[in-house]
This record gives sequence, C-alpha cells and structure tokens, in this order.
Amino acid sequence: MNKHYVIVGSGVAAVHAAKAIRDQDADSEITIFGEEDHLPYNRIKLTKGLFSDLHSDKVLIKKEKWYRDNRITLHTSSRIAAIHPEAQEVETADGQRVTYHKLLLCMGARNRALAVGGAGLQNVHTIRDLGDADRLKAELTAGQRTVVIGGGVQGLETAWALHEAGYPVTIVEAAPRLMARQLDEASSERLRQILEQAGVEVKLHAGVTAITGHVTVSGVTLDDGTEIPCGHVVYSIGIVPNTELVQETGIHVRSGVLVNRHLETSAPHIYAAGDIAELDGLVEGLWGGAIEQGKVAGLNMAAVDPADYRRPVPVTLFNAFGSSLFSIGNTDERQCDLSAAGEVDGVYTRIYVKDNRLAGALAWDGAAASLLYKAAVERGVSLEGLDVADGKLEAVVAGIAALVE
Repeated sequence: MNKHYVIVGSGVAAVHAAKAIRDQDADSEITIFGEEDHLPYNRIKLTKGLFSDLHSDKVLIKKEKWYRDNRITLHTSSRIAAIHPEAQEVETADGQRVTYHKLLLCMGARNRALAVGGAGLQNVHTIRDLGDADRLKAELTAGQRTVVIGGGVQGLETAWALHEAGYPVTIVEAAPRLMARQLDEASSERLRQILEQAGVEVKLHAGVTAITGHVTVSGVTLDDGTEIPCGHVVYSIGIVPNTELVQETGIHVRSGVLVNRHLETSAPHIYAAGDIAELDGLVEGLWGGAIEQGKVAGLNMAAVDPADYRRPVPVTLFNAFGSSLFSIGNTDERQCDLSAAGEVDGVYTRIYVKDNRLAGALAWDGAAASLLYKAAVERGVSLEGLDVADGKLEAVVAGIAALVE
C-alpha cells in the first residue's frame, strides 16, 4: 500500500511527529485526527495566560499555513472510534475506515478526577483544554472566592491568573509544601509567604473531603472540618492517560500505552508518544518530554535507522506573584548523594549532586540563569575537584560555569 502516516491526537507530540516524518519523507501522506475543533495549540498557556486571548494565533503550535505548506492533512472535530491493527486501519466515529502504513497514538491524558462528594456540582472546574478555560472564565462572578485544589505548578499558575484578575483565591494542597516535586523546604516556605503576602490564602497538609452546595458550589470542607465558603473550585491533581481506545486491540497497557526506547508499542507499525506513552514504568506528563517523544517517534516511523528516545532534563520555569524561579533536573534529595544551598550573587540557590555529577538545581532567578545548570546536567559534567560539601556555593557554581564553557 502507499505510505500513509496516521496520527491520532493533535497535541504537541503529534505536531512534532508530523514535522519529523515530513523532514524524512517528502512524498508520503500524513494525516492528523484531532477531537477538538481548534488547530493544535499550546496547552501550557491555558493556565499561564488564562485571561489572555486564548483563541489568538499566538497560542497555536503551528499556524494553518504550516500544515498546508507541509501537505499535512489535519482533521479537527474528528474522533477515532476504533483501531484495527491486523488490517492496519483506524475507524472514525462516523464509520469511515482509514488505512495506515504507520500509526502514532497521541491521545494524551485527562486531568485526574476529584473523587469527593459534590465534585459534579456546577462551578467545579479542571483545566485541560481550551473549552475548560473558556467555561471557567464565562462562569466566574466578581467577588466570588475560588478554591484551587492542588499546589503544583498548574495549580499555582491558575491561582496567579485568578488573583491578577481580581478574584479572591484559596489554595488547598495535600502535601506539606507547595511545588513539592520541584522545590526544597526553604523555597516552598518562601513561596508560601509570598502568596500570603499577596492576599492568597494557603492551606497545606489539607485534604478535601467534600464540596458543598445544592446545584452550584457554596463551599469546600477540609479533612480537619474547616469550611471554606466559595463560588468556584478548580482542581489540578495529576493526569490519567487516555488509553480507552486501545483497550480492545491487544496493545499492552499499564498506566499508559507501553513503549520501548524507539516509542514502538507491542503492536507492529504502531507507536505512541506524549502523555499517553509509558516508558520504563513512567508516564512523564511533561511538555518538553512530549515534544521530544513526538520527534523521535516521527523519525522512527519514517527513517531506516532507529533512534532512541532519551528523556530531556526536566525544567520548570515559574514566573508568578512577582517572583521568578527555576527547578532543573532531579531535585529530590532522597535520590541524590548530597546537596548544597546558599546565596549565589545574592540569589538563593541549591544544587543536587549524584555520583559526583550535577543532578539538579533550583534558584530564585530567571530563565537565562537556568541555562548554565541545564547544560551541566545534560552533559553530565563531573564535579571532581569542586568541594561541594564545604558550603562555598559561589565557588562551586563558578567551577561549574568554567567546566560548561
């Protein structure tokens, strides 16, 4: 059959896969099926820029002209209802069968549901797609408090957008600190103080046992019995890969669709990338990882020599509440041999070391300052000869800079 690359899903992994395929194969047909009625867009802007114009071209991953110029057929508002691996076909919701040479699964994930009483009330929101953001903004009423459940990056970005727009906000986080995956205790406590000084209420080590109300939300009940009156709830408590489409296909699934280093699934000619893919027991759920997985999957679908996927160094850049900070690589002290914290050029910084190499870093600084640490982690720069344990962090960072150069 003629080569036809079919991609199910229209997120960032899908777009970068299509580009990688076209870069390798100038002639074959490429088709993307996406359920949303929009061109593929940058989902991370849904919380970062909640009250900006999310329907402008600035939010798009690629403009419409790019798909035309690269002869990539993009079907919006188009749902794939079934996959038939033996026939190498996908079936659309209206019964059309489409044959593929290679198939890429990029169905992404959905936000984990909030499993408490009252979660189905009106004005309970989670932001995963453009429609979610539009509905939240349409239903907000001036002066009403919003409870944001989840003190991770997405939750804090949502809280910042609401606060900037003039809405009272309470953040409820089950962990003992904010951004627990990215920050140490000192940074998390500093961030909490900044939020509270700005007027945002923060509840840590607090679980939600119920959302109260009749038809619409009237409040939230915490596990210590505290009642928080509010008009809206927005929750962000993790993701669940959208694996329903492959359940009857025989393709191997655990939390996500299982893939190898080439992003191949257990079925011939079928690949997976992005938030649906599980490699070595991990569904990454990270924007940078989805981009890289899309590139590698597309390359392997079209090229003769297979390429291995290597996880990019995770980078979190946080700019909110008048503060900038970054967290790079592995910042889990339990997984590192040692760490050191202090002031570097007047900026609180902490570095993490494993096997005498820089494993991660965090600092209250902007994106430009993060590049040094990212490069050092990516290159696996040896810290041999640098005395990390002596507490002279500025000297260590200067040494790292010299090694990277």
